[in-house]
Amino acid sequence: MHEDSHGLSRRTWLHGGVCAAGALLAGPLPALAPAPARPPKAKSVIQIWLWGGACHVDTFDPKPDAGSDYTGPLTKPLSTKVPGLQVGELLPLLAKQADKYSVIRSLTHGNNGHETAAYLVQTGRKTGDNLVHPCVGAVVSLLKGAGAGYQGLVPPYIVLTQPQGRFSEAGYLGSRYKPFATGGNPAQDPFVVEGVVARGITAARQQSRRELLHELDTLGRALPDDPQARALRAAEERAYGLILGEEGKVFDLTQEPAALREAYGRTTLGQSCLLAARLVARGVPYVTINSQGWDTHKDHFPAMRRKLPELDKALATLLQDLSDRGLLQSTVVWCCGEFGRTPRVQYEAPWNGGRNHWGKVFSALVAGGGFKPGIVVGASDKKGEDVAQRPVHPVDLIGAIYELLGVDGKIMLPHPQGLQIPALAKEGGFGRLAELLP
Repeated sequence: MHEDSHGLSRRTWLHGGVCAAGALLAGPLPALAPAPARPPKAKSVIQIWLWGGACHVDTFDPKPDAGSDYTGPLTKPLSTKVPGLQVGELLPLLAKQADKYSVIRSLTHGNNGHETAAYLVQTGRKTGDNLVHPCVGAVVSLLKGAGAGYQGLVPPYIVLTQPQGRFSEAGYLGSRYKPFATGGNPAQDPFVVEGVVARGITAARQQSRRELLHELDTLGRALPDDPQARALRAAEERAYGLILGEEGKVFDLTQEPAALREAYGRTTLGQSCLLAARLVARGVPYVTINSQGWDTHKDHFPAMRRKLPELDKALATLLQDLSDRGLLQSTVVWCCGEFGRTPRVQYEAPWNGGRNHWGKVFSALVAGGGFKPGIVVGASDKKGEDVAQRPVHPVDLIGAIYELLGVDGKIMLPHPQGLQIPALAKEGGFGRLAELLP
């Protein structure tokens, strides 16, 4: 993948010696319309993206009466403490946490292409208008990040651990609002964060490299008052403040109790969720966790017996941990993929018990940040093939997240050609998610 298309790369951070992420360098934000009078409930968002599309009938919308052609071997959904809410049999920990989240069972967009569906779910807009719109994370980075009250050295929009590459997350907002993709694997110690943590490089060696950089920077010494030179020095200070200072330690998961790390699961997803909790505790406005492995065209059920327990531990522990840290009420958690999967199992060759793409209806879990818990919104039909009640479009969900963050969906985003484009699409949805909002 071409690095300019995705997260901020090591060269972006270390340009000219050491350079901070573009989001940390920019000047004041362009003039924007005033925020809504209603005070925000949420300060941060954790988005758990089930990359490839998780099956709704195996997770948050089980259909035990549909028959084995639809359920496969997963025939025993679990009841929860919330009346009317069952979850898949491989999610026992989430079943016990149902008082902390709600489920939308009627998301729909009808799109079965990975790129176009991912773009639609994360921006709330269809393709075809000759624009690349920013995703939710980039909009939050613009309106809640550097220059808008966020003062941290950690970039305001983080991706754990790899960008999808499905579309440009920042869209027309530009590279300043791209996410910082950490790379590495937080389940390994040390967690090698690109541009911040280097395996085998001590703090003393990093400091000696910085001193050598200063010795070689004859141009900077010759032009101490040049605006670009000053900007580069400021960037260096911020970057090394993250590499050598206290804020960079947020990526060091060895500081957490071993029992908590085990509860999350010693997997990439589990430790990413733990890191996300640490990041929002530091005030980071937006964290996306890209969980791979959900595009199960073949051998779906063996994959689910691995993936669903992993998700169960990670997400259930995240909800409990955020609650224990006093962060759940100020942190939106949303979990879904770009679509669901075919409710009818494809036993025939070459799929061998697989499930393909299904954009007609799928599910999402939402929690925290002001979302009301213990509610089921909408319903699919008896076999999970189509919306039966209360259709919800991705723009409706995004609008609810913006409302909880105190973001006015009518605010005009800065466009390089001066186009007037609101943060939230004016049309294309089915209405406000009033059931879930305070």
